[in-house]
Amino acid sequence: MTQPAPAPRTAADSHDVIEVRGARENNLSDISLDIPKRRLTVFTGVSGSGKSSLVFGTIAAESQRLINETYTAFIQSFMPSLGRPDVDTLRNLSAAIIVDQERMGANARSTVGTATDAHTLLRIAFSRIGEPRVGTSSAFSFNNAEGMCPGCEGLGRATRIDIDQLVDRDRSLNEGAVTVPNFAVDSWYWKVLAGSGFVDPDVKLRDYTDQQWEDFLHKPPTKVRNSGLNTTYEGLVVKVQRLYLGKDKESLQPHIRAFVDRAVTFSTCRACAGTRLAPAALASRIGGLNIAECAAMQISDLARFVRGIDEPSVAPVLATLRDTLDALVEIGLGYLSLDRESTSLSGGEAQRVKMVRHLGSSLTDVTYVFDEPTIGLHPHDIRRMNELLLRLRDKGNTVLVVEHKPETIAIADHVVDLGPGAGAAGGRVCFAGDVAGLRSSGTLTGRHLDHRARLRERSREPSGHLAIEGANLHNLKNVDVEIPLGVLTVVTGVAGSGKSSLIHGSLPGRDGVVVVDQSAIRGSRRSNPATYTGLLDPVRTAFAKANGVKAGLFSANSTGACPACKGIGVVYTDLAMMAGVASVCEECEGRRFTPEVLTYKLRGKDISEVLAMPVDEARDFFTGGQARAVLDRLSDVGLGYLGLGQPLTTLSGGERQRLKLAIHMAEKAAIYVLDEPTTGLHLADIDQLLALLDRLVDGGDTVIVIEHHQAVMAHADWIIDLGPGAGHDGGEIVFTGTPADLVAKGDSLTARHLREYVA
Repeated sequence: MTQPAPAPRTAADSHDVIEVRGARENNLSDISLDIPKRRLTVFTGVSGSGKSSLVFGTIAAESQRLINETYTAFIQSFMPSLGRPDVDTLRNLSAAIIVDQERMGANARSTVGTATDAHTLLRIAFSRIGEPRVGTSSAFSFNNAEGMCPGCEGLGRATRIDIDQLVDRDRSLNEGAVTVPNFAVDSWYWKVLAGSGFVDPDVKLRDYTDQQWEDFLHKPPTKVRNSGLNTTYEGLVVKVQRLYLGKDKESLQPHIRAFVDRAVTFSTCRACAGTRLAPAALASRIGGLNIAECAAMQISDLARFVRGIDEPSVAPVLATLRDTLDALVEIGLGYLSLDRESTSLSGGEAQRVKMVRHLGSSLTDVTYVFDEPTIGLHPHDIRRMNELLLRLRDKGNTVLVVEHKPETIAIADHVVDLGPGAGAAGGRVCFAGDVAGLRSSGTLTGRHLDHRARLRERSREPSGHLAIEGANLHNLKNVDVEIPLGVLTVVTGVAGSGKSSLIHGSLPGRDGVVVVDQSAIRGSRRSNPATYTGLLDPVRTAFAKANGVKAGLFSANSTGACPACKGIGVVYTDLAMMAGVASVCEECEGRRFTPEVLTYKLRGKDISEVLAMPVDEARDFFTGGQARAVLDRLSDVGLGYLGLGQPLTTLSGGERQRLKLAIHMAEKAAIYVLDEPTTGLHLADIDQLLALLDRLVDGGDTVIVIEHHQAVMAHADWIIDLGPGAGHDGGEIVFTGTPADLVAKGDSLTARHLREYVA
């Protein structure tokens, strides 16, 4: 039988590569390359080499901008304004979906269930077959007036304000009884309270009558005449709730945030016992369980429960729910529950939850963009993540991944290696091709692809022990463990095994313990590495001394700041219903200072030029003194490429952690707790991190690292391995001892992967 002739190749079949020509975004140096479509391409290179600028700042940004332009002008007015990236041409783009590690909103009403639509499917099932019948699916929603608990309005917790954190009862208003920020004597808020006529400003608060106390604290908004003006009076508690408690806490100024932390306590709502739901919703059951009990189950257990429901009337809904739950288990999140708040997820967990949405999607021929999807994953879980990336590719999608882990680089169809260095020394394509080609290319990434840290020949002897007894936070099962002092200890185990619960739940607050994590650094959009580390102080002093002027001139927060942008360098324009737009200040051209300040030089450089320097360049400029000491510590933690004036809001979690570590290194001997310090580090930088950890230990410090990277495990003096699995299958110590003993005798998942790594 003769085979039919292949169909002729048409013009439509020729668009099989994304063509990038003349990309110059950030540090990219006019690069051009072709990226194969419907393949898995991994972008590698040291931190700051330009990977994100190419993948996110150029390819994904232009795809999203072009999609936005297809909407009407009216619709676009509600969308953020996206500028065109600095690139000559981009051809053959497909719609880009970014699956990043941004935390999933700051909304207490968002849970794993609502974020994945699993809770919606569960609500539909309960509305159809739950007994007794309650009504529509909205009656099971804690985000709907019909289904939410009336006591806590669907939040599951009650807020209690500590009145004694708001006032000093032994003082009168005139004596400054109100201790809330912005309520000082003679402030506008104070005048409204003191002049309202409801209380006497000369009487001590503890002498108020019951009615005066009620009016002072809880009176609802009421029109009053005060000092000849018509104004609105509201009780102090009412006003504090409106001004401070009704807003996202992270958006508040640091001193107000500290006040909120002091004054407000949260407790489980008594009416619904924290379930968020109205009594009617809680009364309806399937197989003996109500919807809150289902949502509180570990997802792997819930998946088994749903498989046991045999009800033809909701078969399609249950099938979709099963697929969603099975995908969460498969992606390594089976230890979570649907009622887990989205805000409590780590960056890696958030990224994997988002990934579940796309695995079940019918869309194909789109571009998925991932930012280090292996962060927070044990080697055992990385293999599962790799399988999911390949599944997305095999559906006919283009998958672009920014990644450092060799296990994920190894599965790539195509690799783009950027560098050779960071910042101005990067931004060039060092290699593009397959993994075998990368391995023999001689680039920094290629040379380190098979690099392995070795087990220590002799582990350091501990100087004592730090005991943890009866730890039972989350899934921990009354864990007792001794952490050796004066050595490097790695705490490891699969995601969800209880590592963070053990360490962060037991050690913070103890004498000498310094926790250096990846959480956001509190500060404004003005904050940068120079201000945060205290480096700006000696820099300002040096400029002042060299020019015979005041040091305050050289602070972008003081007299030398450009008046047009107030020292920020950009002007934020509020466009009412449209998203706000940030544009470079035309007065100072982004340099942040007045023209007069920029005339003052230090060894030929003005203050804006110094703040534009990366750390390594600044080390050559400041050869001694306090400035050089700070810069040396920043270089030691692998931040040599970071700009001194780069806004802290642009730093990754790993960069934030290393910045905090650089500050704490100036302190005396302590117990350092680090949480995945390898995050965002290139293979070539791991050795530098290990050398830094050794220096801390050899200097008399204790270093405790929560980590999955086998190089750090191999280099440790002591390992504490949790497991054996995740969620209620974890929470136990499965091994304590030296890495050599773990490799020789261990039988845990960690032991198997470390044995393979050092073989």
